[in-house]
Amino acid sequence: MNTTTTSTIERSMAAEAGTEVSPAATLPVERARLPGRAPLLSGKGWAGFLVALIAICALAPLMNLVAAPGSLFHMSDYAVALVGKIMCYAIAALAMDLIWGYTGILSLGHGLFFALGGYMMGMYLMRQIGLEGNYKSELPDFMVFLDWKELPWHWTFSGSFIAQMILVVAVPGLLAFVFGYFAFRSRIKGVYFSIITQAMTFAAMLLFFRNETGFGGNNGFTDFKRILDIPIATQQMRMTLFVVTGLVLLGFFLFARWLVQSKFGRVLQAIRDAESRVMFSGYNPVTYKLTIWTISAMMCGVAGALYVPQVGIINPGEMSPPYSIEIAIWAAVGGRATLIGPIVGAFLVNGAKSWFTVAFPEYWLYFLGAIFICVTLWLPQGVVGLVRKLAGKNKGERA
Repeated sequence: MNTTTTSTIERSMAAEAGTEVSPAATLPVERARLPGRAPLLSGKGWAGFLVALIAICALAPLMNLVAAPGSLFHMSDYAVALVGKIMCYAIAALAMDLIWGYTGILSLGHGLFFALGGYMMGMYLMRQIGLEGNYKSELPDFMVFLDWKELPWHWTFSGSFIAQMILVVAVPGLLAFVFGYFAFRSRIKGVYFSIITQAMTFAAMLLFFRNETGFGGNNGFTDFKRILDIPIATQQMRMTLFVVTGLVLLGFFLFARWLVQSKFGRVLQAIRDAESRVMFSGYNPVTYKLTIWTISAMMCGVAGALYVPQVGIINPGEMSPPYSIEIAIWAAVGGRATLIGPIVGAFLVNGAKSWFTVAFPEYWLYFLGAIFICVTLWLPQGVVGLVRKLAGKNKGERA
């Protein structure tokens, strides 16, 4: 039934009732149309995504496994390990962008979630050593050294790959949920929240340093042999881990893109900009902040699980506060609230770190601090924001 027919019926009903209908009441009413959801990626975005996918799944394996070591196109095992490690860092930076860039919550404790995921993977890798350890025991070497007779209760599922992969996301997620539930309900925010997350990370680091916890003390886990009964120290396995890490990074990027473009993501950005107005509009900010906080922690757990077999070690040092601060720096340098920015920042900062720690190891921390200060003062939107600004100027000049 169209609006004209509706107006006619209204006039007839009013005439029978002996009342008059004002002209304004008979005007057709148009329903408000909400803007359609933007595509997940633009044409150029999908093209870049496809290039990255080909580089990870085809180009890198060919350069490492097929190209001759002396060739210009050869990708060394060192480069594979380095890029694989940085892609794990990029996942953590992407998780930081969701909680900081899009929700306005600066966390200085994401290194804890990263390390917990790494420890869950490390427990499985330690059980995979089997009788090949120094003490030829089913127990990990550090337990034999400490005269432990059996595995502690929290190692119950460490022999199962599937169970440990569930714990990789469940343990960081559960800790984040419990911590966030009390913190957000208490309306702790701003610098106070950042300090508390840093304190939580520091406390966990001190706990894991203790031998009684059953996590290897200050030495942590190392000397891994196999994963899924396949030797780790082979070129093929290293490349497999590289490809899996790249695919997980691309998958998380698409997931984050979908998330921030949804209604849920728009509410998160509204909380970032004006939380009190969101609350007065009928939304509960606690639910949204707790959800994205937990998702972000689980992403960091996956990044840590992929990191450990490629680096070959996990210890409490990964929980130290400077590591969590570095994650925030990667997001800031690349550009917050851009998704691609934290990935770029992770590659830029860690690429510079790899060179600086060799050429000028004593000056690296000064250089890192200088980068953060410069970005804060002159590049608040990071490298990606600067590139977009310059591209916009060039388009304006051409027009």
